[in-house]
This record gives sequence, C-alpha cells and structure tokens, in this order.
Amino acid sequence: MTMLTPRTPAKLAPPGRSRRERRAAELEWRTRLVGERLAAISAGPGVRALQSVDASPSGLTHAEAALRLERHGANVVAQERAPRWYVQLAKAFRNPFIAVLAFLAAVMYWQDPADPGVVILSVMVGISGLLRFWQEYRSGRAADALGQLVTTTCAVQRRAGSGSAPTTFEVPMDQVVPGDVVKLAAGDLIPADLRLLTTKDLMISQAALSGESLPVAKADTRAQDPGQRATTDPVEADNLALMGTSVTSGTATGVVVATGGDTYFGSMAGSLVGERPQTNFDTGVRKVSFLLIRFMLVMVPVVFMINGLTKGDWDEAFLFGIAVAVGLTPEMLPMVVSANLARGAVAMAEHKVVVKRLNAIQNLGAMDVLCTDKTGTLTEDRIVLDRYLDVHGNEDGEVLEYGYLNAHFQTGLRNLMDQAVIDRAGEAEEVVVDARFSMVDEIPFDFARRRMSVVLARNTLMGGSGPGEHVMITKGAVEEVLDLCTHMTDRGETVELTEQLRWHVTRIAEDNNRRGLRVLAVATRTVDTPRDAYSVADEDGLTLVGFLAFLDPPKADAARALEALADKGIAVKVVTGDNDLVAARVCSDVGIAVGTVVLGPETDALDDTELRALAARTTVFAKVNPVQKARIVRALQADGHTVGFLGDGINDAAALRDADVGISVDTAVDIAKESADIILLEKDLTVLEQGVLQGRTTFGNTIKYIKMTASSNFGNVFSVLVASAFIPFQPMLAIMLLVQNLVYDIAQLATPWDRMDEEYLRRPRNWDAKGIGRFMVTIGPISSIFDIAMFLIMWHVFAANSEASQSLFQSGWFIEGLLSQTLIVHMIRTRKIPFIQSRASWPVMVMTVLAVLTGLWLPFSPLAPSLGFVALPASYFPWLIGVLLAYCTLTQLVKTWYIRRFGTWL
Repeated sequence: MTMLTPRTPAKLAPPGRSRRERRAAELEWRTRLVGERLAAISAGPGVRALQSVDASPSGLTHAEAALRLERHGANVVAQERAPRWYVQLAKAFRNPFIAVLAFLAAVMYWQDPADPGVVILSVMVGISGLLRFWQEYRSGRAADALGQLVTTTCAVQRRAGSGSAPTTFEVPMDQVVPGDVVKLAAGDLIPADLRLLTTKDLMISQAALSGESLPVAKADTRAQDPGQRATTDPVEADNLALMGTSVTSGTATGVVVATGGDTYFGSMAGSLVGERPQTNFDTGVRKVSFLLIRFMLVMVPVVFMINGLTKGDWDEAFLFGIAVAVGLTPEMLPMVVSANLARGAVAMAEHKVVVKRLNAIQNLGAMDVLCTDKTGTLTEDRIVLDRYLDVHGNEDGEVLEYGYLNAHFQTGLRNLMDQAVIDRAGEAEEVVVDARFSMVDEIPFDFARRRMSVVLARNTLMGGSGPGEHVMITKGAVEEVLDLCTHMTDRGETVELTEQLRWHVTRIAEDNNRRGLRVLAVATRTVDTPRDAYSVADEDGLTLVGFLAFLDPPKADAARALEALADKGIAVKVVTGDNDLVAARVCSDVGIAVGTVVLGPETDALDDTELRALAARTTVFAKVNPVQKARIVRALQADGHTVGFLGDGINDAAALRDADVGISVDTAVDIAKESADIILLEKDLTVLEQGVLQGRTTFGNTIKYIKMTASSNFGNVFSVLVASAFIPFQPMLAIMLLVQNLVYDIAQLATPWDRMDEEYLRRPRNWDAKGIGRFMVTIGPISSIFDIAMFLIMWHVFAANSEASQSLFQSGWFIEGLLSQTLIVHMIRTRKIPFIQSRASWPVMVMTVLAVLTGLWLPFSPLAPSLGFVALPASYFPWLIGVLLAYCTLTQLVKTWYIRRFGTWL
C-alpha cells in the first residue's frame, strides 16, 4: 500500500505560525495518522484485524469488555461544552470600547459621584453588553449535537466467559469498545470504526463523510481477494465501515478497531473544540477599535495640557479632558453594532436564513469566495434516469422497458437507481406490466457480481415464441455485464458481439461516464428450457440491449443563482467529495468555468504557499477529504479572501468552523449545523444571495455609524483644541458635551433600519481601518471650519466674548454642533446627493427631526439652567441656517473629490 509522506505538526506548521495554524496542523496530522492506521487495517485479512485488537470472531467476554471500557473510555467524540451563563455574560463585555467607557465612568464617578455622565455611560455599557449576551446565549451550545450521534444502541456479540457461546446484546453505543463484534442491519448507525468480517448485500450511506450522493457497496474483500486495489483513504476502503455512516440495506458483522476520539470521525471532531478562529469580522472590529482608541489617546492629553496651561485650572482641565475622551469615543458603537446585527438577523429570518452567531452577518456581506459542495446546492440531490441508450448511443425505448422490468420485479430493497428507472417509465406502465409478465425467479445483487437478474415468464402478448417463455433480464455494472454477453441487439436484430463491437459499446459507456453519468448495462437472454429455479451460472450467453445513464440533475435555477452571486462579486468554488467526472459535468451544466479539476490527494503534496497559488486559480476540487477541505479554506483566507463554506456533512464540520462564515442547512447532520454560523432553511443559492445582500446592508449601516460618528467627534475635538487655545473660557461645559453626544447617539439608533444604495450592495464589503482613519482626518475638520465660523459669529456678532457671557457662547455652539452632526448623517450615508438622489429610511428621518427639535428646545427648556444653557436671540437662527447650508455644500464638494481621489466612500 502506498503510504502518505510523513508530515509532522512541525512540518505542517513551522515555528512562527499562528496558534490557529498550529492547531489546524495538529488536527491534520492526527487525521492523517488515523486514516493511515485504518488503511493499514483494511489492507490485511480479517484475521489480522482481529489480532490487532486482541479479539475473536465470537466476541469479547463481559469482563474483557468492562476492562476495555475502563482503559479506552466511553465511545464518544470530543465535545465542546458551552460556557456557563455568567461566563458568557462576562465575555459579552470583553470589548475595548466597553473597557474605555467603564474607565471613563469610573474616573467621572471619582471626580463627582452625582455627575449624570456616570449614569449615561453606565447605561450604554450595560445595554450594549446585555444585548450581545442575550443574542449569543440564545444561539445555543456549540457542538452539543455530537453526543446525539451516539445516544442509541447497537447489536454487539459478547460471551459470558471464555468457554461460553456468544450471545447478541443491545448495548448503548457509548459502551462499545475495541474488539467488540458488532452486527449490522438496514437502518443502523455505524457505532465505531469497523473492519467488516462478513457481509450480505451491504450498502452504506457515506454521504455525510464523503459527499457521495449514492450509497456504496461494502464487502469483506481483503480476506478473499488479496489483489484488490489498495487505498490510503479509509472512506474508500471496501471492508471498512466508519463511525457516522449508516446502513441502507443488507447485513454484516464487523470488529471494532477504533472508538471515540481514535475514530476517523473523532479525529475530525477535535476541530470543533476550543476557541473559534478569528474571523474577518473579529479582525476588522479589533483594528477599527484600536484605531479610534489611538486617536483618543493622542487627542485627550493634548486638550488637557492646552486647557490646563491656558486656563490655569487643572482640575477643570482634567474633567474637560475626560469629557473630550467621551466625546471622541463612539460610546454607542458596541450597542449600535449589536443592534445592527440583531436587526440583520431578524431581516434574514424573513428570507429563510437563521443566524446563529451575530458576527457572521457582516462576514456574509464581506464574503468574496464561496466554497460549496455540489449535491443539493447545484443539484437536486436525487437520482434520475437521464437517458436510455442502444448500443450506438441513441435513445431506445426498448432499453427503458427492459430496465423497468428488472427494477419492477426484483423483490429486494430497491436502490435509488431502480426507483429512478421506475419513475422515468411512468405509473401507466406499472398498471399493465403484471398482466404481461409473471415472476419466475431472481438472482439478487451482490458485491462480487455487481449485477442482479430477474427471470420472467412472457406471454404471447409480448411476441414470445410460445406461452410461458422465460426471459432473463440482467442489469448491472458495464464491465461485469459485458463479460457475460456474446451477442448484442443492433437495430432490432441480434448480432454477434465481436471484439470490434465490444470495443465500440465500451466506448459508448465510457463517453457517458466522462460526461458525469453513472452507467449501467442491460442485457437479456431467452431461456431455451424454462424451469422454476435459476442460479448465477445461468447468467451467461447474454445479449446486450443497451445502457441506462443516471445523474443527479442540476437545479433549474442554479445557473441564475450563480450568475447573481458573480454579479455581487462572489466567486464560487466547488469543493466536493464526489468524483471529478461528475463534479465537472454538473459544474459545466450550471455555467461554471471548470478548467482543471484538482483532486484532493494532489493537495497533500503541496505546502501552504503552493496550495494558496493552486486554490486561487482552481474552480473545482473533487475527491476531497475533510482535512483537505479545511486546508483549502485556510489557503484562500491566507490569500486575503473572506471565505464562506456551505456544507451539510460530517466531512464539512472542520471547514465550516475554519471559514469566515460557515453555512449549513436545516437538513444537515447535527455536527454540521452546530459548526455553522448561519443555517439556510432551504439549500438554495438564491436564498443565500438574499442573505449576502442583508449582510452587506448590515455592514454598510455599521460603517455609516462609525464613519459619521468618528469623523464628527474628531472634528468636534479639533474645534475644542482651537477654542481652548484662544478662548479664555470653556467653549462648552462637560455636561453639554455629554448631552450633545447622547442626543446624537440616540438619533443614530435608527441606523440599523436605514437602506443602502444599490451600488453599494454590488460587491463585497470589508473592514478598512486605514480608510476609516483617512475619512476621519479628511471629513472631520470640515465641521471644525464651521465651528470656528460659529465661534467668530458668537464672539463678534453676539459679543459672547467674556466669562460673563460664556453661557451664550456655549449655547450657540451647542446647537450648531448638534445640528451639524445630525444633518451630516444624510451627507455621509450615501455617495449620492442626499434627499435628491438618495433618501434615508423613514426611521432615520424621524430620528433626525427629533434630534434637531431637541437641540433647538434645550436652551429654552426648563432644563436649561441646570445644564448651563441660556436662551438665544432670534437673530442667531439666520446665521445658523447660513452656516449649516455652507457646511452641507462644502461637505458635498469634498465628498465628490474624495470619491474621485480614493474610489470609495463608505
């Protein structure tokens, strides 16, 4: 057997790599080791497998089983326990901005316990943390579903003592131990990794592990056929049954060679335990958070020093510095982000998309590469008879008729292809078929022959030579059926199957295989001497009638959905466990440019850099195992992409967790759903497209708040710096600054309900800390120009130029500052001309009006004396309108220049 080149964790992730890369390398190494060990067990005869676990065909004794259970532990895979509620609550407050706000509140309380700013900041901290905690708490416990895979019982053969006869017991799956002999029947879950010892017509569904849509036949072939092809992939081994798969038909016995974390499934489940890798959202929020904190750490000391030096009151300067820190910090950011994400989750639910982890919404909007399986996503996840062909590759109804008779009269469990033939023939055939034929005997399917036959009595209605004539109809694998054929039907005549004709019909079958079709041959034989019973020996001297070709058909809307995703800037890469011919055919049918199909084993020989280059230029990966899927995802991420992964099987769990956004469906296996961030109620790319648009809307509204608030706050603080240097009193009281911030931030709570321009939704959107910093220093100072203009107006026009008249100055700047902040929202929320080319949603408009009215009302309200306001003269307001109009005009001009210069706005 060809073994994989040994690759240790150190080689897979050399020193200096991130913790995530080292962990992934360790899991990859572990899965490889488990796979190689199972492949080695598969390569030897059954007796060697029994010896390797010190067992016998009769099974273990009860005493031996108890000792092994104590030694190896329960047969359960690694599970991640959800943290207790108070741990989750504490994590909800683990945010750099929350820490800053808590610190500022503590300092303000130390300065003045009665300061209302303490309450304001405390409420902001509490609401933002509690909102996130509640959403995350409701999202459920990670990987709990793993335990559900091993909660049932299985049939195990054990003995009372060493000399006792074996007895079959039903034992809980978590008590199965290495060396147990397990009996399997249709419908059973495979409880552990088994080396099969005996089988009868055993078919196992491995879709959850391999992605293959059809059940596969298993047999204990190694003991009887030592020349059979070896494989290094345990999923492909004919004599292994792996944990997490299930029996669809037949019976078998097998010896347990691995349990729990030592199974192939268990080695993959380790990827679901521990802290999740940092996603695009986590990295982006952290960068933006520290960018804004750095601005605060630079500006606040400068304001403090200038105030202290110019005013001489260091206590007041310290308090004002703290107020500036609050003013510069987007203190509502955690709450606005949480509200945005929660609003997005509700909106996505309307489009049949369930959000388990809120951060995934933004990742979905930022996604520029989607890796997906083909089954059920691009295809209908069902097998249909696509064509029925004669020996020349032309459609022939007689081939369909014989295929239908074979499928209809068999008494065993019909497989998916039998049902597809019956469905294609139509219900009308079944009404009359029993009148034309009667069942005589059948030779059932087995793995060695890879075919099955029925023998029917054909009456004179079918044109037989006499009543009761028997006809054998054989259907099965092309090679096996052809070996039994001596003749073929050519345009209604029976001719000898010469070597040249045999080559010709083989090419017809191979051509259809290359088109991604599963091909079966159909042959018949008229029995010269009818009798009641037939055997395998009678399957000889057959006449080839033609071929049946099957496929999992592409979805009717798959091509349109893929085109829509491409229009949104998302590249789709197909990563499937199915074979390359089928994958290429399906992808071609739905309009994907296939190019060169890369097989999973080819990626094993590549280092991370080589895989990055290969993943960038490859569209279709086939025959990919779980470790390889996760590596492909990480390679794309390392190349700067935000990667989504859509999968529903056990083999997808690691990739789902590693992706920036893991997407599954409600019909997926539990482990896939628990690994996913988002669950689609329909496995449909059209549904996913709606989720992408909502993700981009959510992200766009979040960026709106950050850019509006950060640039506005930066401009305000810049204005304070100027005022502190040249004005002999505080340009605005600390309480005024807090109230202004509070009114503005409350108005911004409507942001999650705003709409985004269509142009913004056309391509993936990502965090850009550098761009936010550039936006702040470019747009922020515009407000300072008009703040300074208002300073000059208040100083010279209204003579507010002394400490006696400072309240008038402060009131005038308060209104101008609040109204300019509020109105600028409409300038920044779109790259178009506001109110004309793009209008905000009605909640944003309402909150804008309320904020403006509040700002105008406060200096004239009963609250004015306690807040330090005085009423402003009527002559103030024409000046205010002029300043605001000039501000909006200049901002629009700068916006046009900014977009032309940097090619972006939000």
